[in-house]
Amino acid sequence: MPASTEASMTVGAVSAVPVVDSRMAPGGPGYRRMSLALFLAGVATFALLYSTQALLPLISGDFGVAASDASWTVAAATGGLALFVLPMSAVSERYGRRTVMTGSLAVAVVVGLLVPLAPSLPVLVALRALQGAALAGLPASATAYLAEEVRPKALVTAIGLFVAGNSVGGMSGRVITGWVAQEWGWRVALGVIGAIAVGCAVAFRLLLPAPKHFVAGSLKPRVLARTVRAHLSDPLMCRLYAIGALFMTVFGGVYTVIGYRLTEAPFGLPQGVVGSIFLVYLVGTVSASTAGRLVGRLGRRGALYAAGATTAAGLVLSLADSLVLVLLGLVLITGGFFAGHACASSAVSKTATEGRAQASALYQSAYYIGSSVGSTVGALAFHAGGWAGTVGVGLLAVLGVVTITVLGTRAARAQQRLLVA
Repeated sequence: MPASTEASMTVGAVSAVPVVDSRMAPGGPGYRRMSLALFLAGVATFALLYSTQALLPLISGDFGVAASDASWTVAAATGGLALFVLPMSAVSERYGRRTVMTGSLAVAVVVGLLVPLAPSLPVLVALRALQGAALAGLPASATAYLAEEVRPKALVTAIGLFVAGNSVGGMSGRVITGWVAQEWGWRVALGVIGAIAVGCAVAFRLLLPAPKHFVAGSLKPRVLARTVRAHLSDPLMCRLYAIGALFMTVFGGVYTVIGYRLTEAPFGLPQGVVGSIFLVYLVGTVSASTAGRLVGRLGRRGALYAAGATTAAGLVLSLADSLVLVLLGLVLITGGFFAGHACASSAVSKTATEGRAQASALYQSAYYIGSSVGSTVGALAFHAGGWAGTVGVGLLAVLGVVTITVLGTRAARAQQRLLVA
């Protein structure tokens, strides 16, 4: 056989060997540990971030302030996270996702143990802002870690599990604080949440596999600014950021105010029962973890339409003076929100080819700005017009989601026509 022919056969044999994707996938090594670690991180994040939300009526009574004043204990935490998530994402580009997530959780749980000792509302608000800023290193770093370490086909499911951890944390934090506060007061309740978060943080660090595909980036402000400008000049990214903010405006407003509504007439529920209402977060756990299948059936925009319609239906139902219908409304609001959030956040991670941490950070920043706006404006609307005022704010936000999605659909069709032409 001629040497040239033998060489060509050898090259062909080598090129025929498939390239193995070493990133994690369901059933593969490390995937289960990674999923559990980030699930626990999501639990700790939402349990700490919204730890005062179910306790607002008690905080109002203790400090002698209105709902709109007490709501700052929620808005300060989410606002602190929104302000610091972009800088912390840049730090994670340089020093690694796992390092930043571990440090963020460590600082947040320490502050969480100090929060119950706050002697006044201004001190409580300040500590909550610090706690939110500490947690800022987690959300964007987590989604960037997943985008780098998980195979693309499994990304929506993996991010959905992380979001599901958020829903479990939000639910358990509110349910636990409700019953503990009923017996021993809101300060003890916050201390219990802090202790739970410590356990989640330790387990997270022990379980999360070391990253294998992380490539350190630059901390230079010029490089960061260029990356941010690139993401903000992308119309699709901007639409996804706005959708995340609007969904969270609904959610933040509803769950900041619902405790006041249910403790007042015609319901008059005790604090422990009000806390148990947050068991509807389990619906969010399911809807977030199955968002990948929803997108597979309806497409991204179809899934967003479905999430928006579900949320709007829940808002309308919650206007009734029937506890059953209010609960059903909360179920629909929660399911629609978590499905929409998982869909939009995973789309950001899939769309970004460079600067994934910054892309995710901008989404998280918009998302938590929406939470701060929702909790503050929702409380003000409740003070001015009762529950109907809060629902009105939520319906306007859902209308914004639908409008933006329609614009995205038209833009996609116009682009397809250009490609065909």
